[in-house]
Amino acid sequence: MENRVRFAVTEAQTETQLLIALQTELELLDSDASIETTLLIHAEVLKDFHDYNQFLNIADALLVEKNLDGTYQIASFHPHYQFAGTEPSDVENYTNRSPYPLLHIIREESLEQAIAGYHDVDKIPSRNIELMHSLGRTRLETLMRTCLES
Repeated sequence: MENRVRFAVTEAQTETQLLIALQTELELLDSDASIETTLLIHAEVLKDFHDYNQFLNIADALLVEKNLDGTYQIASFHPHYQFAGTEPSDVENYTNRSPYPLLHIIREESLEQAIAGYHDVDKIPSRNIELMHSLGRTRLETLMRTCLES
């Protein structure tokens, strides 16, 4: 599965431009099975997490409109990601934080295969949260800052 992750950076300035970029990436994935997954990085749009979170509904609607629901799913990562019921400073939010806002387009079939071959898949979220706690907020903030400086 070497070299099968595509990193696509869009210069989109608006949600409409981002939606077009997302559709383009979906079409590329659909036409090129050698690409396993795409990280669509969009540093110039949806910097506000609440706006980003609302956009996810539009992205999911695009999957339905293009009859790709069940073929792909979109995982969400954002510099200010915050799970419901948490405070912005809670370290568990770092499981879905990234240096820039991005949409991770995942092939459902590949995800199902990975889940089938993974022991205790239900424990992944709690293990990830445990890891974030063991690293601590200071270390996580440093890692994020280092990513932005590179």
